[in-house]
Amino acid sequence: MKPQEFVSKWRNVGFGEKQASQEMFLDICALVDHPTPGSIGNPDVFTFEKWVPGGFADAFLEEHFGWEFKGSDSELDVALNQLLRYQVHLKTPPLLIVSSFETIRIQTNFPGMATERHEIPVAALDQKQHLDKLRWAFHAPVRFRPNRTVDAVTRETADLFYSIVRDMEQRDVDPEKLARYLNQIVFCLYAEDAELLPSGLFTRIVREYNHDAQTFDDAVRNLFQQMSGGGLFGADRINYFNGDLFNVVDSVVFSPAAMFQLHQATLKDWRNIEPSIVGTLFERALDASKRSQLGAHYTSAADIELVVEPVVMDPLRREWEAVRQEVDALIDAGNDTAARQRLEAFQSRLASVTVLDPACGSGNFLYIALRSLLDLEKQVIDFNDALSFSMGWDEMYPRVRPNQMLGLEINPYAAELARTALWIGYIQWHQANGIHYRRIPILTPMETIHQTDAILADGDAHTPIETEWPAAEFIIGNPPFLGYSPSRYQLGDDYVKALYSIYSERVPNISDYCCYWFEKANAQIANGKSKRAGLLATQSIRGQTSRRVLERIKETGDIFLAWADHPWVLEGAAVHVSIVGFDDGSELDRTLDGKSVGSINANLMTGVDLTRAKRLDSNLGISFIGDMKKGKFEISAEIAYRMLNEVGNPNGKPNSNVVCSWANGLDITRRWRDMWIIDFDISMTEDEAAQYEMPFEHIKREVKPIRDKVRNPLERQRWWVHGRTAPDLRQAVAGMGRYIATVRVAKHRLFVFLNENILPDGNLVVFARNDFYTFGVLHSHIHEVWALAMGTQLESRPRYTPTTCFETFPFPEPDESQRAAIAEAAARLTELREGWLNPPGAIAADLKGRTLTNLYNQRPTWLVNAHATLDAAVAAAYGWPPDLDDAAILERLLALNLERSERDGASLK
Repeated sequence: MKPQEFVSKWRNVGFGEKQASQEMFLDICALVDHPTPGSIGNPDVFTFEKWVPGGFADAFLEEHFGWEFKGSDSELDVALNQLLRYQVHLKTPPLLIVSSFETIRIQTNFPGMATERHEIPVAALDQKQHLDKLRWAFHAPVRFRPNRTVDAVTRETADLFYSIVRDMEQRDVDPEKLARYLNQIVFCLYAEDAELLPSGLFTRIVREYNHDAQTFDDAVRNLFQQMSGGGLFGADRINYFNGDLFNVVDSVVFSPAAMFQLHQATLKDWRNIEPSIVGTLFERALDASKRSQLGAHYTSAADIELVVEPVVMDPLRREWEAVRQEVDALIDAGNDTAARQRLEAFQSRLASVTVLDPACGSGNFLYIALRSLLDLEKQVIDFNDALSFSMGWDEMYPRVRPNQMLGLEINPYAAELARTALWIGYIQWHQANGIHYRRIPILTPMETIHQTDAILADGDAHTPIETEWPAAEFIIGNPPFLGYSPSRYQLGDDYVKALYSIYSERVPNISDYCCYWFEKANAQIANGKSKRAGLLATQSIRGQTSRRVLERIKETGDIFLAWADHPWVLEGAAVHVSIVGFDDGSELDRTLDGKSVGSINANLMTGVDLTRAKRLDSNLGISFIGDMKKGKFEISAEIAYRMLNEVGNPNGKPNSNVVCSWANGLDITRRWRDMWIIDFDISMTEDEAAQYEMPFEHIKREVKPIRDKVRNPLERQRWWVHGRTAPDLRQAVAGMGRYIATVRVAKHRLFVFLNENILPDGNLVVFARNDFYTFGVLHSHIHEVWALAMGTQLESRPRYTPTTCFETFPFPEPDESQRAAIAEAAARLTELREGWLNPPGAIAADLKGRTLTNLYNQRPTWLVNAHATLDAAVAAAYGWPPDLDDAAILERLLALNLERSERDGASLK
């Protein structure tokens, strides 16, 4: 059919939808040169009247579109809502098309992409630009794919508001007042595009008073007041919004620059805003301490679902499956009334679910939980709709509400944002699923998000009070990531003292801060106030001290879910975390790192329980953490040599007494840098140190200004001395000639010898041994397997901890020939490595890339062979075959550890 023929036939027809819609569709197929449903002959791919729960889609072409016909343009919005309800059952087609005899409207439906609409007048289908779009719908729907993602639109919007905040801060506007005012504006921009406010109303106010900020403020405050109770705004009737969002109406007069940015914001399509990230991005804009994170990554919905799905949704989905089977059985038995009652009871069950995030931030976890509950409730509604034709049942309407989400948050900006994000997400879900949002008032007060400290209700060191968490069926969230030392620095001494006075019997005082959330969640479950919890943690929660909280969880319940090492985005930075789900032991399935396992130990491993390992007497006093300087005491070789050559100190002593060679991890993993350090003995007074004139004056310039600002009083007072001088290490290696060292956090577990005159930095672990036998055992695969299992991680790099990785490790008990074989293999390994690192005649440019890290990244055959010889010698010393897998190695080492510890009487506790 030619375009002119089509237009002539269908322009100004007088038919109704039922009379001619299919004939018109067949003509459209002819117009765009596409086979008809009948000619394809596969109703699963292309058909009229595609059945879905609750109705039929008028036309469906798989992976192209769902299509609804109506008799007039006035019914197109109704038709689109139908398709939105049907879309999941139509396999989420990329296009949702609604049409009358006057208009064809194409709405894009690409997951994660901004939504766009294309209007095609039927009378204009003889024009190429309109006809091409219709052809694309049948032949190339990807041509409609929008250029921008929902995430990008949300980021752009947050950037605009960041500009407003930055400008208004210069006018000394109260941050809390500004946060509330901007939240109200954000909701109005969304409500306008979502047609909860009269079309274009807020945009008209912005454009009308773009150059009169005072009048704009008067106008929007008047609008906010009408929204709080409903009424007239000029000639426009305003819906009754209610809720706590508009309870307080402040006056904030924008600057001209802020008004310009707000005008730009009205140009965005606010229907496409993503609630799961808008809170985070706005929080960063409103909180100056997080300003540097703007534009950085954010935690995605898929990441949050790693917690929400297994902790909250899995048990509810199992309940729903059981209910479906029960309803089917009741219908088969002819008991329709009981079947309907059972469905309604489960819908009530979903409406009673409560979810607590005790560190809710701007509400991301709660929004995803709310959305997931609504999605499950829609399955219930769809199931009801599918049966309603034969049962005569009434329509169901979603009953899950935002106030089922409970939150605790100390930051006032974030708490306010959480409420706004939840309401926007709730309304958005209804509209995205074609469900008319018909609640009056539109908003209700959300008193379930509380601004409070989740751990201490009163952090006074003298009268501390523990925060009482509200009861909730599920607990989820992302507690603050502060280690032991940072928590004292950021929280303050009084708070930390209060924390210890309440929790010290339950949580070791040197635990990471997030452990207190785990302890309180565990207590909620033990006291029957919650059923399941899923929380994020620093990876050190698997380590010796912080792990105690997981051991307590397993004493009264169990861990059913864990991701021991998972990449995450935390406050804009890419990090690695542990994720832990736990309950009272009721959950029978266990999942570790995405795989089904029989059990999960407190160190977030399965199989042999290495948390039972004890420290061994025979290994004590050998391994040490290096010196921690706590200031810029290190110096270049050039400066060091000048100091060493300097004479004339008033005490008559050489600077070599306080200037020595120094090494940190870079000197092991990369090339030797010939760095030095100024190192005053811990017993030296300031006057005694000052008599080493040149070194002392150097650190007075470089170190003292920084030390004057630190919190630790001893470090401030004795600023010329390193923060932790490791006297036990110094004494242990004295007179040994050399010692063994490894980098605490590194990709590869590498061991080297260092001269005893080299002061090791705090990121090195030192072993007070100088023999090749010890070196060989430490560098063996057997020890590496143990160290990886017993250590923790920093991001993706393993961390070696002396107390857990070395002091628990049971060395072999070889005879002399076995000891000699290990030493010989170790010596050969070091000889070969040195030959590769520093080949004779090599120039500086050649040596630059010859590092141990690069060597172990490449693993040439000679290196693999050298390690294989060493590993075989160490295995023989244990009396084990050389080809044991890692699980068997760990099992045997643990058995040896427990045997030795019983003999030695040592205990990790």
